[in-house]
Amino acid sequence: MKEYIGCCLYCKKEIYCLDGFFNGVHTETKDLLCFDCFEKQEKQKEDPQR
Repeated sequence: MKEYIGCCLYCKKEIYCLDGFFNGVHTETKDLLCFDCFEKQEKQKEDPQR
């Protein structure tokens, strides 16, 4: 089963729930991010000079 959840805050990629698995990240500020944008954000936090 594939259920639409929303769009990524940064790249606007559609995010779905696939067979009960949320295919993205829900942040503390209640934003939706795809896995790619979430990883980029985490790397930037680790090394802010990049």
